[in-house]
Amino acid sequence: MRSAVAPRILMDAARNRPFNRAVLLASALVIGLAGATAGCGGAQSTPSSGATAAFADPAASGGPWQLVWHDEFDGKAGTPPDPAHWGYDLGSQSGWGNNEWEYYTKDPSNAAMDGDGHLAITARKSDGSIDCYYGPCQYTSARLLTKNLFQFKYGLVQARIKVPTGVGLWPAFWMLGSNIDTEGWAGCGEIDVMENVGRTPNTLYGTIHGPGYSGGSGLGGTVLTTAPLSDDYHVFAVEWSPAGVKWTLDGKQYFQVKPADAAPNDWVFDHDFFILLNLAVGGLFAGLISPDTVFPATMSVDYVRVYQLHS
Repeated sequence: MRSAVAPRILMDAARNRPFNRAVLLASALVIGLAGATAGCGGAQSTPSSGATAAFADPAASGGPWQLVWHDEFDGKAGTPPDPAHWGYDLGSQSGWGNNEWEYYTKDPSNAAMDGDGHLAITARKSDGSIDCYYGPCQYTSARLLTKNLFQFKYGLVQARIKVPTGVGLWPAFWMLGSNIDTEGWAGCGEIDVMENVGRTPNTLYGTIHGPGYSGGSGLGGTVLTTAPLSDDYHVFAVEWSPAGVKWTLDGKQYFQVKPADAAPNDWVFDHDFFILLNLAVGGLFAGLISPDTVFPATMSVDYVRVYQLHS
């Protein structure tokens, strides 16, 4: 019988050092100026953190984009996510390759409509009745995905999300190659549209992972905002095309990667991908779980939309 091991708890902030996310990293210190874009490895100014209620519709009349898939999460409170749009990853899977502490479920207590037009993905303390790789599970949460339901190649992919606050939390909006079952990770490719961790509440991470540039060697950029990202909803997006991937925060580009940036390794982003939304607890990137982190903790998703160029 396995002995139970409690999650590591943050007792000394000096020990909670940032995990190295990228070889090519673009960092921006926000100073309240409009953003100028940069290529892979460049630095740029970005807009300050703020509300996004007036964010422009990319499919407005006369524009190049058309809406091809979306979920507005308009169901009644407690309603599970639409099964025509979303499936679930379940369990603890030995920490999902990241030493995470949550157990993913499809229970509405972890993923459901809030009745106000949002999907609530909620991490909760567990009663210990479920078994995880480290012993009795300490937390439950949810990880939703469109695999085998909606898969696509290229487009403008965006979501309006309010991330939770708390050291040890790790919300993410991302994509994986639909060939993952045959190619494995990271040969399938991964596009992280948005990652944020509670120990760096003002930092947004956007990254790609592929063969030879995965994990701590992924190709990515960051934005440092003037206020914590958890203070408001923000529109996180990527524009993905044969020319590469561009990341935006509230409509302002802050980073891009082109196929040549992956050389001499293979560029693995020219096939179908699917979308994932999840809220992890702990792990290599999220770091130690603070005793001050409040549970339940919720990642609130206003919408997810995919646009493609008109034929």
